[in-house]
Amino acid sequence: QVQLVESGGGLVQAGGSLRLSCSVSGSIFSVLNMAWYRQGPGKERDLVASITRGGSTNYADSVKGRFTISRDDAKNEMFLQLNSLKPEDTAVYYCNALGSWLPWGQGTQVTVDS
Repeated sequence: QVQLVESGGGLVQAGGSLRLSCSVSGSIFSVLNMAWYRQGPGKERDLVASITRGGSTNYADSVKGRFTISRDDAKNEMFLQLNSLKPEDTAVYYCNALGSWLPWGQGTQVTVDS
């Protein structure tokens, strides 16, 4: 069974940066279209950014120009670079296949202090 493990979250000041990592077990990563999602306090889980197996990317309007998604198929890893962080970016961040059909991991908490 494919397992997702997110890491890299933390507490940062507004304007700061973080780099999130997603490790995917198994051998199917390279054929997956992947995505980062986030769930803020009292909110639903939303799509933040996606990357196809060919490397094409898409971003939610709220993070466009500030976040960058990337992947390393050789290491079965995906990343999300978070720059110019705002308090409204505070959330638990999750990775999953685009369409979120894999079992969810535990997520990684990002807290942005104003």
